Amino acid sequence: MSNYRRVYVPGGLYFFTVKTFRNQHFLTDDDVRAALREGIQFTRQSMPFDIVAWVLLPNHLHCIWRLPSGDADFSARWSIIKRTVTQRCGERLNRPEWLTARRRQRQQGTLWQHRYWDHLIRDEDDFNRHMDYIHWNPVKHGFAVNVADWPYSSFHRLVRSGWYAENWGEDIAFDDNDKFGE
Repeated sequence: MSNYRRVYVPGGLYFFTVKTFRNQHFLTDDDVRAALREGIQFTRQSMPFDIVAWVLLPNHLHCIWRLPSGDADFSARWSIIKRTVTQRCGERLNRPEWLTARRRQRQQGTLWQHRYWDHLIRDEDDFNRHMDYIHWNPVKHGFAVNVADWPYSSFHRLVRSGWYAENWGEDIAFDDNDKFGE
């Protein structure tokens, strides 16, 4: 069993990787994207947070969240979001033949990998590397030729705000050794 420990810092800035169970490709489906939006909106009503960056790929997502000062409970937020998607889309996507005794005992479906990767952003350099990694990810995985071609990303919002140039990434070589939770 893993000795993985989460770092909870009130008001922290966190990078996350959340994956589907058995690498299923459904996160970019219309109903799942709608359920994700609904889960995020519902969660923010009682547990606010800011999404600084986001990319949604068919089998995983990466994001950076800023939590409110005095609050470090990102686990509860992810639980609500994942549960909302499972409730809205589980009938179509759940795979009963994949349910193990442990998943049944924990009342888990087959949409989400049980755990997720979190990383407390340490400084400006760490933040910038994770921002670039998030937005480069669709190109890295072969879902887009250019960063700007991928529609399920905060890249477009960040171009409008001046954070990135519209052609950012077209002449960049990234280090594939950076895994960031993949």
